[in-house]
Amino acid sequence: MTDLLITGATVIDGTGSPGVRADVVVDAGRIVAIGDYLPGSVSAGRTIDATGLVVAPGFIDMHAHSDLQILANPDHTAKVSQGVTLEVLGQDGLSFAPIDDPTRTAVRRQIAGWNGEPDDFDFSWSTVAGYLDRLDQGIACNAAYLVPQGTLRMMVVGTANRPATPAELDEMKRLLAQGLQQGAVGMSSGLTYTPGMFADTTELVELCKVLAEYDGYYSPHQRSYGKGALEAYGEMIDIARQSGCALHLTHATMNFEPNKGRGVDLLAMIDEALADGADITTDTYPYLPGATTLSAILPSWSAEGGSDALLARLADPADRERITYELEQIGTDGCHGCVTDWNTIEIGGVKNATLSGAVGNTVAEIAAGIGKPPSWVFFDLLIRDNLATTILQHVGHEENVQAIMKHPTHTGGSDAILVGGKPHPRAWGTFPRYLSQYVRELGVLELADCIHHLTGRPAKRLRLTDRGLVREGYHADLVLFDPAGVRDTATFDNPRQQAEGIPWVLVDGVPVIENGHRTDALPGRAIRRTDVASAAPVAPAAPVAPAGPAAPAGPAAPEEGPR
Repeated sequence: MTDLLITGATVIDGTGSPGVRADVVVDAGRIVAIGDYLPGSVSAGRTIDATGLVVAPGFIDMHAHSDLQILANPDHTAKVSQGVTLEVLGQDGLSFAPIDDPTRTAVRRQIAGWNGEPDDFDFSWSTVAGYLDRLDQGIACNAAYLVPQGTLRMMVVGTANRPATPAELDEMKRLLAQGLQQGAVGMSSGLTYTPGMFADTTELVELCKVLAEYDGYYSPHQRSYGKGALEAYGEMIDIARQSGCALHLTHATMNFEPNKGRGVDLLAMIDEALADGADITTDTYPYLPGATTLSAILPSWSAEGGSDALLARLADPADRERITYELEQIGTDGCHGCVTDWNTIEIGGVKNATLSGAVGNTVAEIAAGIGKPPSWVFFDLLIRDNLATTILQHVGHEENVQAIMKHPTHTGGSDAILVGGKPHPRAWGTFPRYLSQYVRELGVLELADCIHHLTGRPAKRLRLTDRGLVREGYHADLVLFDPAGVRDTATFDNPRQQAEGIPWVLVDGVPVIENGHRTDALPGRAIRRTDVASAAPVAPAAPVAPAGPAAPAGPAAPEEGPR
């Protein structure tokens, strides 16, 4: 007897091929048979009547900020309820492995707005292997991990704006190689966030050469998505060319007023690189506003030296005047080279409960309400909230969103922050929004093509050989949805709303959503980098005097293929 029989479904397998009517048999977490009218010949412990539903591979979120929340709040309904069965963590160059104690304290503070600060959270790891082992203890969906370049730099160089020394660069390369050997799938950067932004192109090329050696990929949050966006994309493509590594342009957008209608220019640049042999993929979210921390729009010089130094500058009248001038008159690197429009910056979340009245309002609206300049509100929020304030930035362009999502390199990524009073609705709605808004309502993508963007294509980028398709022998990561009724219900006013029309989601054959309700199952595990057995050995530690002690070397991951 097998575990599960799904009958009467339209199977869209994730390859881009049209759907076909078929039944699906699942046993021991794998798809063991796909065929027509199997109920009479298959004995199963459970049968799901999927008449009128599509069965597709579970969706892969290529850009997730669930690094702590997936552990601290294992229910993880926001993601699994929209059909996500795998997400990629460690994004934007700042995360929690590898890490040492001083860096952990600094990173927790810097990205509290992304991850929250869970009470009594047990940080029992220091290496990538340790973090992946912690995920293996049970999570709602599967998770892969990128080594964060900014965290590496903070550990080895510190928070100073200067080039890494040769010894420091060797140490960062060693830590990166160690993380890849232990199971990371690549490396991320946050090049508008300190201290990752202090790395020059040469330093990034050297790190990416390590990625090429291990067949990992580079996932950069680049230096600009605004005034200098095309130049910033060009730098990332040049880094991939010089290093030989695969490139994944994450949240590949063209935002702010200078880029209206210029999504096609980005795609032309990508097409030229592809024609030259580059290995490039992209991901986007199907919304116009972006989301980040309020402190992210500051000029980089103000954040040099870490959070305490930044708070001191925010309280200094001369520094405040200089920051205000750069924000409002010339544009900062943190705000992508664009002059700040306070009408576009909406407060999404605060850590300090006394500031909760600011949530849902723009900085301009708050300033008008209290009779203060917007810059005064900006500094007041940052200081009183200890830099933890999150924002929505209403700077996107629909024509760019649609052009980029139609490109053959495109995959889906939520870029979702799960914490805060009013997080971006993409945390709950990204994947059903693709299916409803951009497939059924606007017809931007055909259904089978959209499923390919969200499943088979990202699985190929991750080098997965047995996930991402509905195929015999593959893991039974599956989503069942109503193509006529699936829709996102999360809004900017009410963002924590479960999607409609997704009654079943299975992770390794185990229902995490059953008849539209979250079960208590935690079948997810860490998805480790493929081809571990062929990885080159980690070099011995180079003599270096880092700003903080390097993370201790952990045991290499078992020599096995992808899970």
